[in-house]
Amino acid sequence: MFTSTGSSGLYKAPLSKSLLLVPSALSLLLALLLPHCQKLFVYDLHAIKNDFQIWRLICGRIICLDLKDTFCSSLLIYNFRIFERRYGSRKFASFLLGSWVLSALFDFLLVEAMQYSFGITAASNLPSGFLAPVFALFVPFYCSIPRVQVAQILGPLSITNKTLIYILGLQLFTSGSYIWIVAISGLISGLCYDSKIFQVHQVLCIPSWMAKFFSWTLEPIFSSSEPTSEARIGMGATLDIQRQQRMELLDRQLMFSQFAQGRRQRQQQGGMINWNRLFPPLRQRQNVNYQGGQQSEPAVPAPLEVSEEQVARLMEMGFSRGDALEALRASNNDLNVATNFLLQH
Repeated sequence: MFTSTGSSGLYKAPLSKSLLLVPSALSLLLALLLPHCQKLFVYDLHAIKNDFQIWRLICGRIICLDLKDTFCSSLLIYNFRIFERRYGSRKFASFLLGSWVLSALFDFLLVEAMQYSFGITAASNLPSGFLAPVFALFVPFYCSIPRVQVAQILGPLSITNKTLIYILGLQLFTSGSYIWIVAISGLISGLCYDSKIFQVHQVLCIPSWMAKFFSWTLEPIFSSSEPTSEARIGMGATLDIQRQQRMELLDRQLMFSQFAQGRRQRQQQGGMINWNRLFPPLRQRQNVNYQGGQQSEPAVPAPLEVSEEQVARLMEMGFSRGDALEALRASNNDLNVATNFLLQH
């Protein structure tokens, strides 16, 4: 959907697909056919705390009763499916489980703090649905997805590949009276889990036997076939694999393009083809200029001095030092162009 999330579709993202289909279908079912059953899925903290209705903690934090929240959270889950492809379904499920449990604790703490500080008790009924883990996913999204400028408006303001995601999150943040409590608890839980505070990632994780069981039983149901209308690139589990796949495809495309260009040149001018010039390494190819029917190759310029600060920023995004140096030299030390090049190659 957006440029930051890579290939379209739900290929290699069965958990994201299940989170899109099952809760959304149940929300529509409750809203349209079974409205009298919605009271069973109300996220009532007062009933959970005083009457020990633990089942409300589970039901109230899975199914959205507001269709607007269902729509926004589904779009965000679809865009955050990139993390399941990058880390794998088990690690992605562990993050969702950990943020879900931690955010439930922070919900209680925030509501108690509001009641103690301001005397507000109406916040005992919070918005229902799988919202806190969705807000928690903004933490790795902010930290690990590079920011690439798409357009610039009104001087210093610019639109990036992440702007629409943040706008959608803001829309979900302002959709209800007390949804900000769920949002804050989700962000705090995402920070705690992602930064490995108190080693919660080792305690709140999916066991290997459970991951194998669900992989054997449910993954065949929610798995998606490989898209055929797209180029088969960028489908690796890690960024390094995705970049390698893009580089190999680009290398083949350029080789075939130069081979066709060489054939046309041989037909027009005759003679033997210089194969060393025709198939140079991908990162060492030179532009060929044609002026008045004669071709000339410019001299190779001296290596451009690269800013170590920009190299460090690219390495923080997950790129290797060699790729960062070459991208910055090729883009004349333009960080945005270099980042966009590395993401696409």
